[in-house]
Amino acid sequence: MLPLCADEGVGTIVWSPLARGRLTRSPDQTTKRSETDPFAKMLYTNEASDRAIIDAVAAIAQSRNVSRAQIALAWLRKNPVVVAPIVGASKASHIDDAVASLAIDLTDEEVTRLEQPYTPRYDFQGVSDDAELARISARIGIKPAAA
Repeated sequence: MLPLCADEGVGTIVWSPLARGRLTRSPDQTTKRSETDPFAKMLYTNEASDRAIIDAVAAIAQSRNVSRAQIALAWLRKNPVVVAPIVGASKASHIDDAVASLAIDLTDEEVTRLEQPYTPRYDFQGVSDDAELARISARIGIKPAAA
């Protein structure tokens, strides 16, 4: 989507830039949210690709001695169509990481390492067919909203 936005001159405001916290920790580490968030189960369905991206974020963060969140947010700043991320901060350290990410300038090689493992995701946004919405809702274990 980002290349299309660049081609059309459209800026983006990125929602969930840390992938609901997934980019900030090992894929094997669970949190209360990761265990109880059915919506995330629909968003993050390609375990191999997701793990490779998380591993790339971790490796770059470790090599620079900064947090994973700082690397993920620095990647967004590197992309010219990203106008702003929507960072959901629930701790002061989340704000600290967001501010610290402004001082990180990723190399082209680092950006390639972060982007290379990405695979396209299923886009459910804009789906208005009731049967399709019910199928998606059943897949992630939630009850569809009443019409």
